[in-house]
Amino acid sequence: MFTGIVEELGTVQSLTGSRLRVGAGIVLEDVSLGASIAVNGCCLTVVGWGSDYWDADLSVETLERTSLRSLHSGDPVNLERPVRLEDRLGGHLVQGHVDAVGQVVVPAPDLQIRIPSDLLRYVVVKGSVTVDGVSLTVVDVLQDGFTVALIPHTCEVTTLGSRSTGDLVNLEVDVMAKYAERLLVGYLPETSQSSTKNQYEGALPT
Repeated sequence: MFTGIVEELGTVQSLTGSRLRVGAGIVLEDVSLGASIAVNGCCLTVVGWGSDYWDADLSVETLERTSLRSLHSGDPVNLERPVRLEDRLGGHLVQGHVDAVGQVVVPAPDLQIRIPSDLLRYVVVKGSVTVDGVSLTVVDVLQDGFTVALIPHTCEVTTLGSRSTGDLVNLEVDVMAKYAERLLVGYLPETSQSSTKNQYEGALPT
């Protein structure tokens, strides 16, 4: 479980087949084999590390369902270690399980993201959403996406400040909204039940 508060900007050293190597510093302070680290909002497992890097293996599902497949050597990435029980929850509860890939329509500071239509029902004004692992507050909900307002600090310490129109970003909606829908599905009209039931019986997010 994460909070969407990026700890540092890492650098992709290589993506060879399914093996990703990321240059880092802060997230290596207490690294261990099998530990979790979020990369652009995608929870990955540490399978090896050195003094200034760590390695992760990307599953076929991860490569197909996230923007990590488009990473290149030298690309900056948002990194966060899992939250500890004694930590402050500065953002919101983030699982690191990417729901879909969105696209930048308007870059920072008034960031506008286009998202798949089936995710729109989970996005509400003043609600939380995760973009490339960054916990953000929705300013406005649009017909095909949403907007958020980025402060200069967020632009400086995450990749969102350098995203351009057309760039792909990983999205994770608030899991509490999905739980609420799941609990209420039996009370929904039949047509809504069918679409929601199909969603949960489909492929799980990575």
